[in-house]
Amino acid sequence: MKFSISSAELLKKIQLANGAIGSNTVVPVLEDFLFVIEGNDLTISSTDLETSIITTLEVIADEGGSVAIPGKILFDTLKALPEQPITIEVDDAKHSIEITSSYGKYKLSGDNPEDFPTIPQPDNTESVTLSAHMLDEAINKTIFATSNDELRLAMTGVYVQIDFSKIIFVATDAHKLVKYTFSGLDGDINSSFIVPKKSLSLLRNALPDTGTVQISFNKNNAFFTFDDHQLICRLIDAQYPNYNAVIPVDNPNVMTVSRSDFLSSLKRIAIYANKTTNQVILNIDDGSLTIEAQDLDFSNEATEQLVCQYSGEPITIGFNAKFLIEMLGVLDTDEVKVELSTPNKAGIILPGENPDDEELLMLVMPVMLSR
Repeated sequence: MKFSISSAELLKKIQLANGAIGSNTVVPVLEDFLFVIEGNDLTISSTDLETSIITTLEVIADEGGSVAIPGKILFDTLKALPEQPITIEVDDAKHSIEITSSYGKYKLSGDNPEDFPTIPQPDNTESVTLSAHMLDEAINKTIFATSNDELRLAMTGVYVQIDFSKIIFVATDAHKLVKYTFSGLDGDINSSFIVPKKSLSLLRNALPDTGTVQISFNKNNAFFTFDDHQLICRLIDAQYPNYNAVIPVDNPNVMTVSRSDFLSSLKRIAIYANKTTNQVILNIDDGSLTIEAQDLDFSNEATEQLVCQYSGEPITIGFNAKFLIEMLGVLDTDEVKVELSTPNKAGIILPGENPDDEELLMLVMPVMLSR
């Protein structure tokens, strides 16, 4: 097996596939890239048994074949080379690899490609197609709200619910919840699944700026296909909580405020909050939002006042500043709307306006007031 390729083109593909290579794995071949040449097409695969990435590119090949190449040494070699044509030659019997560049030769030992795990193939799947931009938006606006608690396995991923003409992405850690809805689907699928956080992080980094993504799924795996790439992930096998049950529907107190001003103020006030609770207190009245925090252990306190639009009864409510900052940080509207009912019930955060076919709702649980 022998082929030639631009070092920069190969590095670009390797960087994408590198995300699925496991660290500190007890199975050495999982630290490899699987290279397969068929005709003039090179397919590169990587997997940690939970997430797999497959990417293809065109090369100049003398003959076909396959080999498992140690990921780190190949990645480091390509990073250290200026862009130039390189030739990779493999001894199929010994699985030894020789890389030739204009600077010299580099030899390394590969592994038997037959030892590389079998990557799941689409079987009995249902499929929907989304724009890459929309999927990127959905991931960005939900992934931060997932839980790190392995005892709540379902919450460690993003719940994807396809309901005929709309697709809903939900993430929660029981303290905050995000629900992102896109209503522009054209299909007849009614199904749901939970995608692990790591897989979505890798997908977000790989998504193109334009184009579409085909999402195929069965009861075990999801397959995200775009351009010359495919990301496959094992779905989380767990029951997602009934998220609609925790979203309050009667919120008579509504505040509208500048998102950037609110966010900047929270970042400053949070410096003075108790480091355990991160509590900030919002005092909201007609036309006025007062944000304050104090840390009694160190006699620290801060107060700021913002102009807002408000309809409802005056209310004083405490929230975790870190959660509010995260939520406001993923919004991109000039204004943000906060809907409240009582100081001991969840608050709803909404963008000032939603784009066509999109709807975003964020929920944050209050922190008990302490003075």
